[in-house]
Amino acid sequence: MKKRDFQLTAEQINERQSAYHQCDEGATKIRYQAVRLYGSGYAVEAVLAITGYSRRRLLAWCRNYRSYGVAGLVDRRGGGNRAKLTPSEIEAVQKKLHQYRPYQLFGPAADGGNGEFWGVPELGRLLERDYGIVYQSKTSYRNLLERCGAQRAPRRQRPAGQYKSRSERKGMAFEETLEKNCTQRVPARRRRPPPP
Repeated sequence: MKKRDFQLTAEQINERQSAYHQCDEGATKIRYQAVRLYGSGYAVEAVLAITGYSRRRLLAWCRNYRSYGVAGLVDRRGGGNRAKLTPSEIEAVQKKLHQYRPYQLFGPAADGGNGEFWGVPELGRLLERDYGIVYQSKTSYRNLLERCGAQRAPRRQRPAGQYKSRSERKGMAFEETLEKNCTQRVPARRRRPPPP
């Protein structure tokens, strides 16, 4: 069996432990814990069971720790669209969405609609005007509308498609048959009297 070449000293273990207790970020804490356990000699399966991550990810964290130290374990994800507004800004947007209609903020012809309901274009306009934020995905606007509980515009129904390949003669024959069937009265069935 191959001997594990990743071993932490007592000083490094204490460093991991103190970094773990000072950290508030959940993903980073898991990395600290995983590297500390693995470097202390715990079985790989036990570390994977405790952290819930894969062996591949665990070994990548160990490589990052060797290369960059504790800084290599910090979560560096950007946060995407959800991180563009602070919780207080989201609360302010929510108040605006409940207090005003789009036509009150942007005029009567708000994005071609009647300006009564909040939709993706109206919310985008509001965020760009007040906060200078433009999301890359319409889904982010929809999620924010849902989170704020704004009254959204009713969905527009698309008109039914017409089949251009349909024969005019066959269509007339079908309508004629349908009309004949609807005008003919079907005799009612007689009910039998119940047995005595």
